[in-house]
Amino acid sequence: MSSPVEVAMDAETQRLPALRPEQLDAEQRAVYDALTTGARGRNAGGIEIAADGSLAGPFNAMLHAPQVGGVLQQVGAALRYSGVLPGRARELAVLLVAAHHRSAYEWYAHAVIADRLGIEAELVDAIRTGAEPRPVDSVERAVVAATRELLDTGDLTDASWAAVRAVLDEAAVVELVTLVGYYGLLALQLRVFRVSPPPAARARK
Repeated sequence: MSSPVEVAMDAETQRLPALRPEQLDAEQRAVYDALTTGARGRNAGGIEIAADGSLAGPFNAMLHAPQVGGVLQQVGAALRYSGVLPGRARELAVLLVAAHHRSAYEWYAHAVIADRLGIEAELVDAIRTGAEPRPVDSVERAVVAATRELLDTGDLTDASWAAVRAVLDEAAVVELVTLVGYYGLLALQLRVFRVSPPPAARARK
């Protein structure tokens, strides 16, 4: 599935050097171990690890600032593996965030997860092209509508709040709003630090 953005970045343009395991201090190593042996390490497709042991995507940045990165990875792991949102609804929301922020790496990583969860190609393509995705499932429809409004306006109207609360409990709505903010933050980091998908993924566009 192609990315919603054109990227001209490669390993030479990334602003943060890739940290190898032998370069890490104790605090960085604790974050590295949490990323590679925790919930993400136990779930297929959680983290990409290079041949030299360095981490791809947003995770290398977490090692550079372990005091913040350690907490940030815990939030991400909670959203991915301990949340109450259904997996398909969660990934539709993440793809909407990635497309909105034109984050090539975020799109690349989560399009793979969406495919694994069986999300229909037409839904993914609608998000990629900026069309309106129309899920059949009522929860997915509500999540898509709420996410689009959060991205467009930074808020939910009373009517939108009532619509999403009709199908999601309070915990799920809190999780959804947190998810939109979290993946928006990662999209910002990925842009600033010039992190792009691997060359093979870019070649498939």
